[in-house]
Amino acid sequence: MRACVHIYCGDGKGKTTAAIGLAVRAAGCGKRVLITRFLKTDHSGEVQALSGLPEVIVTPCDRNFGFFSNMTEDQKKEAGIYYSELLETTLKRSEKEEFDLLILDEIMAVCHYGLVDETRVLKFLGGRPEKLEVVLTGRNPSEKLVEMADYVSEIRKVKHPYDKGISARKGIEY
Repeated sequence: MRACVHIYCGDGKGKTTAAIGLAVRAAGCGKRVLITRFLKTDHSGEVQALSGLPEVIVTPCDRNFGFFSNMTEDQKKEAGIYYSELLETTLKRSEKEEFDLLILDEIMAVCHYGLVDETRVLKFLGGRPEKLEVVLTGRNPSEKLVEMADYVSEIRKVKHPYDKGISARKGIEY
């Protein structure tokens, strides 16, 4: 049986948390997991916790370009090059090595902003290794990504502390 494609999307908190939960579950069953994060550096609690699981590899993401809406055109070009290379490295690694689960965290955001070519993601999904389960997270998945997915879970914000001016808190939001 072919592995599935999952999408965790929406404007609510918990997309990455759901993906990391699946990574932990898979690792607990002896499955190998590769996680690549876009638009986020490695200064997040889950990266440190996951580094203690030998079945899980988190691809380093050491560049931060800030919020897309605050980027200059030059920063957008630089971010596009960086994230496109990060995607290519990840996809090639997932094809060469035997992983059971691939998580592309915030991939839909970098596709939506044009920082990576969504057609490359779609091509990979269509030809990925048969046993490779793939999770895509982020807001605003395209219709093509939704069509390609087997699972689509939308996380909807009802309330969030940010709306009251409360910043992201270590260990909770990052």
